[in-house]
Amino acid sequence: MPEKKTESVLAQSRERFINRETSWLAFNSRVLDEACNPHTPLIERLNFLAISSSNLDEFYMIRVAGLKDYVQQGITKPSADGLTPAQELDTIHKSVSAMVDRQHEAWIELRGKLKDEGIVIVKQDEMTPKEKTWLEEYFLENIFPVLTPIAIDPAHPFPFLPNLGLALIFQLAANAPAKEEIAIVPLPARLSRFILLPGEGLRYVMLEEAIGMFLSMLMPGFTKTDSALFRIIRDSELDVEEEGEDFVRNFERAVKQRRRGRVIQVKFEMPVSKRLSQFVSEQMHVDMADVVEVSGMLGLANLKELYEHAPGQLKYPPFQVRFPERINDFGGDCFAAIAAKDIVIHHPFETFDVVIQFLKQAAEDPDVVSIKQTLYRTSKDSPIPRMLIAAAEAGKSVTALVELKARFDEEANLRWARDLEAAGVQVVYGFVALKTHAKVTLVTRREAGQLKSYVHFGTGNYHPTTAKIYTDLSFFTCDHDLCRDAAYLFNFVTGYAPPRAFKKLIIAPRDMRKRLVSLIEAEIQHVNAGRPGAIWAKMNSLVDEQIIDALYNASQHGVIVELVVRGICCLRPGVPGLSDNIRVKSIIGRFLEHARIYCFGAGYGLPSPETKVFIGSADWMPRNFDWRVEVIVPIENPTVHEQVMGQIMVANLKDERQSWVLQPDGGYKRLPHTEHSLSAHEYFINNPSLSGRGKGLKKAKDTQMLKVAKAGAEKK
Repeated sequence: MPEKKTESVLAQSRERFINRETSWLAFNSRVLDEACNPHTPLIERLNFLAISSSNLDEFYMIRVAGLKDYVQQGITKPSADGLTPAQELDTIHKSVSAMVDRQHEAWIELRGKLKDEGIVIVKQDEMTPKEKTWLEEYFLENIFPVLTPIAIDPAHPFPFLPNLGLALIFQLAANAPAKEEIAIVPLPARLSRFILLPGEGLRYVMLEEAIGMFLSMLMPGFTKTDSALFRIIRDSELDVEEEGEDFVRNFERAVKQRRRGRVIQVKFEMPVSKRLSQFVSEQMHVDMADVVEVSGMLGLANLKELYEHAPGQLKYPPFQVRFPERINDFGGDCFAAIAAKDIVIHHPFETFDVVIQFLKQAAEDPDVVSIKQTLYRTSKDSPIPRMLIAAAEAGKSVTALVELKARFDEEANLRWARDLEAAGVQVVYGFVALKTHAKVTLVTRREAGQLKSYVHFGTGNYHPTTAKIYTDLSFFTCDHDLCRDAAYLFNFVTGYAPPRAFKKLIIAPRDMRKRLVSLIEAEIQHVNAGRPGAIWAKMNSLVDEQIIDALYNASQHGVIVELVVRGICCLRPGVPGLSDNIRVKSIIGRFLEHARIYCFGAGYGLPSPETKVFIGSADWMPRNFDWRVEVIVPIENPTVHEQVMGQIMVANLKDERQSWVLQPDGGYKRLPHTEHSLSAHEYFINNPSLSGRGKGLKKAKDTQMLKVAKAGAEKK
C-alpha cells in the first residue's frame, strides 16, 4: 500500500481493508511459525505443523471451493478490498505454494530433531530383519484384511475416494500373459498412518511404505513398474434446500451428498510420472492446474499421531487445572454458589467440569423444573447430552436447540438429536436461514415456593475436549434480568416469537452491530467532551466493514483502540490519518485463543470499575451479525468485572511471549522473545482467578504490571 496516500483518498478507498483470504493465510503462517519456534517443545512444534496443514485443508474445502464456484458462475463482484474471485484465487495459489514449501522445510528440520531424540520414521532398507518379520505378520493381521486393491478397467471403474483420502496408484506388469494394468489401493482412514515397530526407541514405518513392501500379497502375479501416492480435497460446503417439507431429512441428504462433493485439488507426493498424474486427473475430472506435486509428505495433519507415545519432556509441562474454590465452599452446590455471587470460569486454566457439574446437579435436583440449552458443537462421547437425557427421564421439562448447521459436526449433531428425542427431550433446530451460535443454558428450579432461574453463558462450545485447549469463559449468574432475557431468547429460537426488548443482552441478528457501533461512538463523544476514549477488545476475527469504519472514525477522533484478534483481521492499524490510534495483535501459543471480550472505557483512559465490559459468542464478522443467533452479555458484578477486564483482557494485551503485531501493510511482526517477557498463558496457569473465590487473591504488583491502558496512554 503506498505510504503517501492522503487520509481522504485512503478513507474512501478499498485499500483500507485487508483481503480476508490473505489475512487468513497470514494467520496460518503464524501457526506454522510456531512449528519453527525453538522455544516451543519439539513435539508441540510437530503438533503446530499438523494444525497448519489441517487448517489449510479446511481453507481449501470451504473458502477456495467457494471462490471456484464464483468463477465458474461468472461472478466478478469484488471483495471489500477490491479483488475479484479470480484475482483472489490467483493470490491464494501463490501464497499457498510458498506456505506448502515452508511446511515441508519445517518437516525436514523436525524429522532430524526427532531422530536425535530417538523418534525415527524408517524406510524398508533401514529396517532390521526382525522388524521386517514383525511387520509382515502385522500387515497380514491388521492391514491386509481392510485393504481393497482395485484394478481399473471397464469392469472396475475408478473407485470413490473420500474427502482428504489418500490412495496409492500402481502401474503393474503381468508376469503372464504380458500386459500392463493400473490399480488403486485406497488407504483406509481408520488405520494409523504411522505404525510403531517393536523394540527400543520409537521407530515408525508409514502405512504406505508397508503396503508397498507387501504389494505382492495384494496383487499376486504382477510386478510394479510405477507408483505414486496421492491425496484429494473435495468441496465440503453443504447445499440445503431451505424450503423443503422436512428440514432434518433435507439436511441428512445434504450431508450424504457432501461426501461426494466435487474434487477441487489432487496432491501427489513426488516423484510422480506424468502418465499417472494425468490418469488420476482425467478419472476424477480435475483440471491439471489443480493437480499439485509436493516434494514431501502428504497429509501432514497425520503427524499428530506421533504425539501419544512421545516422551513427556518433549511436550508442554503439565499444569494443575483448578476447580473454583467457592463452589467447594458450598459443598459442591453450584446453585448455592451462584446465588451468593456471579462466577466466571476461565477455561482451560479452570476446569470445564464446573459446567458438567452444573448440568448434573440440575438433572438430579428434584427441585429443578426445566432445563433449556443450545448445542452448537460437542464431543462424540460428551456427558452433556447425557445429562439432558437423564433430566428428561427424571420427568423434567428439557429443551435442546441442536444446531444442525455446525460445520463438520452435522452428523454428530443429528445423532445426538435422535438420542435426545428418544429420551423425551424437546429438540428444536432453530432457524432454517440462521445458525444458532449462542451458548446458553437456562435452569429453573423451585425455591421457597417460587421459581428461580440460573443461567450459563459461554464464549465457547459445550465441548469437554476442546475446553482443554481453547481459552474460553463460562459465566454463571442468577441475575433476574439476564435470566429473563435468556428465557426470551429461547422463546424466540424455539417458537419464532418476535423478541421483546431485551433488558441487558445484546442479540444478533436483532441489533448487535448497531449496539456495538453505538458503544464505539460513545467513546468518540467522551473524547469530544474532553475525557479519554478507549476500546479494548478480543476476538477471533474482525471482518465487518461497518465496524471497521466505525473504529477508523474513533481513531481519527483520538480514541485509543487496542485489539487482540487471533485470526482474520481486515482492518489496517497504524495508518497515518486513518488508524493512528489503533493497535492490533494476535496471540498464537499453547492454547487456542477463543474467548470474545469487548471493553469500552466509558470516559476513563485506564481500566476502571466504570469500564463497560461484555463477553459473548460473536466475532465481529457479517456472518455473526446478520446470519447467526448470537449473544453478548454485560459483566456487572465487580469481582467478575475485575477478573475479565483487569486480569484476562489486560494480560492478553500485555502478552509479549506469543504475540504478533499487525503492520499497516497487512504483515505481522513478532514481538521479541526475552527471558522476562510476559506470557499470558503462563500467567493464567500460575495465578488463580478472582471470581472463583470472591476474594482478592491477586498480588498488588500483578495489578500494576498488567495496567494495559497505561501503555496506550503513553503512546499518546
